[in-house]
Amino acid sequence: MTTNTLPQNHMEIYWHDYASQMEDVKIRNASLTEKASIIGRTGLMLLSCGTGAWRVRSSMNSLAKQLNITCTANIGLMSIDYTCFDGDHCFSQSLCLTNTGVNTSKLNRLEHFIQEFPENCENLSGEQLHAQLDEIEQLHGLYSPVALGFAAALACGCFTFLLGGDLNEMILAFLGAGIGNFLRCKLTKHHFTLFLCIVSSVAAACLVYVGTLNLAEHFFSVSLQHEAGYICSMLFIIPGFPFITSGIDLAKLDMRSGLERLAYAIVIILVATVTAWIMALLFHLKPMDFPPLHLSAEHIYCSG
Repeated sequence: MTTNTLPQNHMEIYWHDYASQMEDVKIRNASLTEKASIIGRTGLMLLSCGTGAWRVRSSMNSLAKQLNITCTANIGLMSIDYTCFDGDHCFSQSLCLTNTGVNTSKLNRLEHFIQEFPENCENLSGEQLHAQLDEIEQLHGLYSPVALGFAAALACGCFTFLLGGDLNEMILAFLGAGIGNFLRCKLTKHHFTLFLCIVSSVAAACLVYVGTLNLAEHFFSVSLQHEAGYICSMLFIIPGFPFITSGIDLAKLDMRSGLERLAYAIVIILVATVTAWIMALLFHLKPMDFPPLHLSAEHIYCSG
């Protein structure tokens, strides 16, 4: 019995095929192709961490200067087209990511790799440098889906208070956001599509919020007027990092990267909004303004 498996849409790049197996040939004395492979792979790994085009290009330029070659790069959200030349020869390559995200742990290691490169290019071969990049590429995020879910829950609970919600909305938003972001992290870890991750996590956050609100009404006589807070339970889906990097890239006239990142952020918000609207229709939610908190400031009078 044979099983048909779906082939990968993005073919794997065998980076070590670019490197010379002779470890006594240092990267500074290697061929243009070998040098360019180090530069391109480092840039692609930086891009996979969610870094903006200006920072990726700056890092690639830094490596190119140490290797005595010139590099020009056209960088987007998911791909890099770059050319390296040394006056006699020219090497061009187009690289593409399978997915994008934020990984500050990997980003930190790549920054150290670039800072230490002036010393490494004197002592290490291309094969040894690719081995270091192999190790960095295997790094996962520092935090588990449980920790990320708790962080999102805490943040959304605090935002609920800032937007005018009381303790009831804060607790319900805490629960909804925690479950929603936990689910999103688990689905992302297993490489599910962007739309599926957004729809599933937002729907789960809304479902948890509405379910716990109904339980609270039944057991603790909590008013259904608190249903307005279900919007706060979905705030974890807002793509802050792409919004920031798109603004930086647009300000530096990296139009391709800036517009692609902006479109990526807008797509996430639109899909999340439509999902929240459908959930509101299914559960007949009619959110109104938050009930007034009746908080009073304490006035302290000091007698002289």
